Amino acid sequence: MAEREDTAAFERAKALFLEGVEHIESGDAASAERCFEGSLALVPNRASTLLNLGVARVQLGKLEQALVALERSIALDASQPDVWCHRGIAAARLGRVADAVGSFERALTLDASSRPALFQLGSVLSMSRQHARALDVFERLLALDADHAAAWFRHGQALHALGRAAAALRSYDRALALDAAQPQAWINRGGLLREAGRDADAAAAYRQALAHGGDAEMIEFCLAAVEHRAPPKAPPRDHVQGLFDDYAGEFDAHLVQLLHYRGHELLVAELQRAAPGRRFARALDLGCGTGLCGAQLRPLAERIDGVDVAPNMLAQARQRGIYGQLVQADLVAHLAATAQRYDLVAAADVFTYLGDLDAAFAGVARVLAAGGLFALAVEAADDDAADYVLRGSLRYAHARGYLQALARRHGFALLSLTRQPFREDQRKPIAAWYGVLSR
Repeated sequence: MAEREDTAAFERAKALFLEGVEHIESGDAASAERCFEGSLALVPNRASTLLNLGVARVQLGKLEQALVALERSIALDASQPDVWCHRGIAAARLGRVADAVGSFERALTLDASSRPALFQLGSVLSMSRQHARALDVFERLLALDADHAAAWFRHGQALHALGRAAAALRSYDRALALDAAQPQAWINRGGLLREAGRDADAAAAYRQALAHGGDAEMIEFCLAAVEHRAPPKAPPRDHVQGLFDDYAGEFDAHLVQLLHYRGHELLVAELQRAAPGRRFARALDLGCGTGLCGAQLRPLAERIDGVDVAPNMLAQARQRGIYGQLVQADLVAHLAATAQRYDLVAAADVFTYLGDLDAAFAGVARVLAAGGLFALAVEAADDDAADYVLRGSLRYAHARGYLQALARRHGFALLSLTRQPFREDQRKPIAAWYGVLSR
């Protein structure tokens, strides 16, 4: 009788396992999870069932629970590359990069030709900005499978990040020849062509991205730059936050050493020329980033607050220990809502990511005490340009006359407005207007 019951339990567990696999294959991870849990209740220690339970939980976003199931599977049988690969996926999604890399490498010691493990390892290395290592991994994968469209896309991303634009463009072309329905590959291709000054080709790539379901708001923003249309008032917020969050850890070195950025230094020097010897009780650093400008302002102000849209940038700024308060917010929204008042507001390199400055000037006028100063730097548009233009760099440049008109409209006296170096772009010098306004 007991033997028949055991056999019946095993058969029921097997049936639930097979039903769970069908649900996984059909994309119903919730039903799959229930089946695998039911199977394990009948036959608890089956490595394959635990592996599949882990896969279902990864798909459901239950990452910690997925790791529990996968590690139980490994304890029963550590020789299966799939379980290590899925463990790596769960760890990567939890942000445990070193743990994920170790799991993918373990999978590859068990099966050096595991395409999923190679792809996932290369992807997590790319996401953690280990681009040279990622490139090596994708080249191993492509040597095994030259028709892996997603691997060609990732290969292109790694090359792009390493500054090898021509090679990256070839990889994106290979990816799209294999699978044209990759909107991000079209967007990245468009970006390379835009940076090369090939505006018509870039526009064609962006339109392909749009046709294949890419982010319409971001693509229309890029199209405005390469088709030289009337620019939108502002970029998509997610674009700005993502741009700065992605390279917060390298931001200072990239901006100062590679792009020869001087905006923070020259703005504070302009402020000191316009108001020699003046000190400030409370300053606000708009778009404070990692605190480059704040560090220059610190000797002039009793207290400095900062606001930025990118949390990773704020984390870097916090480490400087110079800010009284740091707020993650859109600067226009923050200026409209904050109860704080300041006698100095500085905007060193933030209006390059905002076209229409009317609401920003209104917000600064709202928070600035009478007699307070507003110091700003913007990329300088050509003399015959409209109020503001969106450049191929996807940064805005503003006209001198526009800044003067905004100052008058919002009750500012213009103490100084000078044209000086700002940074480089594609190894070409970019000039800026440095202004100091009094409320």
